[in-house]
Parts: sequence; structure tokens; C-alpha cells
Amino acid sequence: MDFILASASPRRRELLSQILSKFEVVPAVAEEKVNISLFPEQMAVELAEHKCEEVFFKNDKKTVIGLDTIVVFGGEVLGKPKNKDDAVSTLKKLSGKTHFVITGVCVKNRFKKVTGFDKTEVKFNILTDEFIKQYVDGGSPMDKAGSYGIQDGGIVKEYFGSYTNVVGLPVTLTKKLIDEVL
Repeated sequence: MDFILASASPRRRELLSQILSKFEVVPAVAEEKVNISLFPEQMAVELAEHKCEEVFFKNDKKTVIGLDTIVVFGGEVLGKPKNKDDAVSTLKKLSGKTHFVITGVCVKNRFKKVTGFDKTEVKFNILTDEFIKQYVDGGSPMDKAGSYGIQDGGIVKEYFGSYTNVVGLPVTLTKKLIDEVL
């Protein structure tokens, strides 16, 4: 069975390699359209499905894995920052507080499509303005939901749930869904 990861994320590629020894990377390129009337868990799954379907359309003899990660704070969905000011604002908002990271997963081949999501509770350290400025100036938050990476030191105080979910590919769930379509 040939597999495709529908994501350009190097972090997702690294995590998927823990499950699969061989796969291609074919990023989804369509604009993400979010249905704001959905619950956050449904939203993450729908976004993952869109990515999966887009790549599957041109690769229908393979098994495609699509994912999407969102951050939810106080009922608000926080995606990737639009610019540095947006990243600073998001990090200040999350500083010292708790939020949820939800990753939707979709695995599809020509015989079957399965979906699911993982949800992790994350509590931030209190971040100083200086720390936030240096972190944002370093560029790390610019391609990450919630403007941070859990693997980047000094940001996360504690988490409850899957670490790999917060990185962007919940390994246990993804393996379960891959097994379901095989």
C-alpha cells in the first residue's frame, strides 16, 4: 500500500515516520475554508478531510493522510498567525492560561475513509514581553496554530493528553485510523 501525507510540515513528516517507513509528501494547496458554525472538533476534522480529499483526487490509487490542527482558547479558534503582530497578540493572550489543541485526522483510500480527532489540554508558562518578542523574531511561531510549538522551550508549563497531537500528528490516533483502512 502506497501512502501520501497531505502536509508540508516537517514535524508531521517526522512523526509519521514513527508509524510508516515509506510515504510520499504531497501538500494540499487549496485555501482552508472554515465553517465557523461547527464545534471546534468538527472543524478540525472537516479541515483535515478537505486536505485529504484534495490530494486523494489526484492520487486515487494511494492511501492519503490529511491533518489539521487548531488551538481553542475561551471558545475562540486560533489558527496560524497572519503576521508577527498577530503572533505576539496570540502569545500574550495565552500567557499563563490554559487552552486546547485539537488535531483532525482523515485517512482515505479507494475502499474506505475514516476520520477522528485528538484533543490535548495545554497550560502556558507566564511569558514576558521580552521572551515573546525574541520568540516571534526568531520566526518559529509563523507556521504554527496558536503561534507556538510545544517542542520550543520555555512556553508550555504542562499538558494533559497527547504530546504528538500538540506537535501536529497524534501518533496513536493516526496509527489506529491507518489500520482501519487497511
